[in-house]
Order: sequence, then C-alpha cells, then structure tokens
Amino acid sequence: MDQRVLPLTETPSPRPGDHPPVRSGRIGVLLMNLGTPEATDYRSMRRYLKEFLSDRRVIETPRVLWWPLLNLVILSTRPGRKGRDYASIWNRDLDEGPLKTITRSQSEQLAQRLKAVAGDVVEVDWAMRYGKPPVAAALNTLLAKGCDRILLVPLYPQYCAATSATACDQAFRALMDMRWQPTVRVAPPYYEDPAYIDALVASMRRDLAKLAFEPETILVSFHGIPQSYLLKGDPYYCHCHKTWRLMREAFGWPEERFRLSFQSRFGPEEWLKPYTDETVKALAAGGTKRLAIVAPGFSADCLETLEELDVENRGYFMEAGGEHFAYLPCLNDSPEGLGVIETVVRRELMGWV
Repeated sequence: MDQRVLPLTETPSPRPGDHPPVRSGRIGVLLMNLGTPEATDYRSMRRYLKEFLSDRRVIETPRVLWWPLLNLVILSTRPGRKGRDYASIWNRDLDEGPLKTITRSQSEQLAQRLKAVAGDVVEVDWAMRYGKPPVAAALNTLLAKGCDRILLVPLYPQYCAATSATACDQAFRALMDMRWQPTVRVAPPYYEDPAYIDALVASMRRDLAKLAFEPETILVSFHGIPQSYLLKGDPYYCHCHKTWRLMREAFGWPEERFRLSFQSRFGPEEWLKPYTDETVKALAAGGTKRLAIVAPGFSADCLETLEELDVENRGYFMEAGGEHFAYLPCLNDSPEGLGVIETVVRRELMGWV
C-alpha cells in the first residue's frame, strides 16, 4: 500500500469545476494578549476600560452591584487618570501602546522562525482580547489564507480565568459564527516549562550584570487576582508559586532574598498576598537599600510593568529609604522570549507539522 503523505498545501482530490473557490490545507498560529487602548484621550480610554471591566471573567461581582459602580463612577473618573499613565509609556513613533508593539514583533519574528522549519505551511498572526486587532478578525484572516487548523496561543505563562480563559472565550465566540470551523488547539500554560524558566533566569542575569549595583533582594511580582477567585478553584496562585520556586532554585538565591508578591489590586476586596506595593515599602523601611523587581507573569512589558512597577513602586521604595532600584524587563521580543514562544508553539504543532 502506498504510504506517501500528501503535502499539506495539496487537497486529497480535485474539486468539481463549479465548486466555489476555497483555500485549505494550511496551519494558523494565533498569538493572543490582553490589549491596549487605541489612544490616551478620555474617550479612547473609556471605551477600552468599559470593554475590559465589563468582562464577567475579569469582574465577577453581580451585575446589579457592578453596573452602577462601573458606569456612574469608574468610567467617569478612571479614564483620565489611566490615560495620563498610558501617555507616560506610549510608543510615540508608532502611536500605540508598547504591548501592541511588542506582540506584533513577537508574531513577525515567530513567523520567520517557523518558516525556516515549515516553509509556507504555517501562517502566524496576533490579536488582542480587548481593543484592536480583535480576535475574530484575526481568525477570519487565517481562514481566508487557507488555515483549516489553528493553534491558539494565550501569551500568559500562568493560567487564570481572567486572562487565558477569556482570550479563548473570545475565539470560541468567533467560531460560533463560522459555517466551516477550523480544527482548533489551545496551547497550555507554560509556567513550569524548562525553556521558560531558563529564559527568565538568563535574561535576569544579563540585565543584572548591566547594573551599577548588586540587589540585596529580588522581588518577583505577579499580577494579582481577588482571593475569592482562588477559593473558587482558579489555579493561578499555584502556577505563580511554582514559577517563583523554580526561578529561585535556578537562580540559586535563598528565599529571604528572592521574594514573591502580587500587584495591581483593584477595589476593596481582598486580593492575593503579599501585595507588591506594601512589600516594597516594608523592605525599604526595614533597611533594604538595593532592590530589583522582575515580572515573569507578563510576556511583554505594558502599563503594569513600565508604569506601575518601574515608576510607581520605584517611588515607594525611594520615599521609604531605598537608594538603588531596578526594574528588569520582561522577556518581550528578545531572543530568549522568542525561544520560549517557539518552543511552546512547535511542541503544540506536533502531528500537524
């Protein structure tokens, strides 16, 4: 029996002459990240925040309580303040948020890496859960290019319903409107992947070597979630702890010098502890003079790292008596960062490519 395998760009049999034109046989990879406003003005910020804070995965407060607070208070006061924060980190050359710039670069570089091993069979695109480019449009673009198999890649190392799950929700909503749905896979979280841990440590060592001081303490800061989400079964807290422990073991520092914390809490509800801002203040007040912060839960630098950590928390540290502070960048579109994404993608494409 003939065991030859048809190339992926060919169809197994000719179509009738009157068959409508259709492309198939290719494979799509869709990188998905959180999102960014289209501009820093009040209306753009309000539109972005409304979409983000209306997501039931993000805010689980009952709608009868949340909607009045969101629409009458938060969306009246928060866009102006957040717009100023975004303006301080805005990529003015491309007129966009840095998260968009970096995610686009990750997609383009990944496409080149995959082309070297798979030719033109694989098509790579990117999308944002909130804002633009939207997930549905990216999926339809991949379909139009003949991708009948698509790998969804949420760019969150640690799984959380408010990040990984809601990105996939958006993709699944788009699939519901398709007559010919592609076959879909979802890349799993990679919080304990050796390639990810090794890349983090290598990147940290390189950036620490550039400093004019040696930190007494390294603070590993993850984005927080309400404590209630953990109690409902979200694995995020455990994933963060596993990443932190593996980083610490690979880095070789004792626990008292390699600390864990959670940032970006919002509202009066209790969130995962210890809080980053309180930890930074306590370290400085306790005599720590040299501090470095790293945020391994973010695949790309954004408002929460460039403004909240490198500006806001730097201020807390220096005001409380600290002398030297450094924020260590995310993996971003560095060779280490692309190596992690490529490792995850190539593993999940096995059997397809």
